[in-house]
Amino acid sequence: MSRPRIGITGVTRAREGGEITGVNANYVCAVIAAGGLPVILTPELDQASAVELFGECDALLLTGGEDVDPARYGAAPLPELGTVSAARDANELALFAEARVRDLPILGICRGIQVVNVACGGTLFQYLPTQRPGTTNHDPGGSRQQHSHDVMLEPESRLARIHGATTLQANSYHHQGIDQLGGGLLATAHAPDGLIEGVEAADSAEWLIAVQWHPEELCGNIDAEHLKLFAALVATARRAR
Repeated sequence: MSRPRIGITGVTRAREGGEITGVNANYVCAVIAAGGLPVILTPELDQASAVELFGECDALLLTGGEDVDPARYGAAPLPELGTVSAARDANELALFAEARVRDLPILGICRGIQVVNVACGGTLFQYLPTQRPGTTNHDPGGSRQQHSHDVMLEPESRLARIHGATTLQANSYHHQGIDQLGGGLLATAHAPDGLIEGVEAADSAEWLIAVQWHPEELCGNIDAEHLKLFAALVATARRAR
């Protein structure tokens, strides 16, 4: 049987006087290690082309990157707002909607959890240190492959079942987070300071999971526990083919 195709949203970056487009290789490696076939969905595609290419895919992986434009959730930008990409926002929201129409499994990571929340009508903290100061440092710096803090998983959640645990050591490097939770979502993971770190679809029949940490950076020899999330995504995509 052919491997399920996992659509992975990409980025465009300025580099050496020009631009490059693609995706962090660790997302690709995690999908391959989990048995999937990666398909990169660059934001250079217009919405129609992105959805057309995604038509060949069996699941959607929304990756990290730029801040979501606050206009998408009815807020004015703060001075601390990072880089935004109108094209990427538009593509990812369209891809998310298409995946739900087709009842495909969806996994969001970092920016991905924020896209999911905004798509469902929720709002974001644009800059945690000023809008939601707490006891947990969500952007401590240092290696992306190191544990930053624990994450508590709701005991009956899909995340807890995937990991077989209710506490997980995670990495953290983000300055935004979920404020008001979007409709049809459940908060199923939290940081020690209470910030939402994971969400799932309230409808248990829908395979939709999004997390604020970066499991793709912790897979393999660093912490194989985090490959379980990608394995669950690929297994669900395979069953849905």
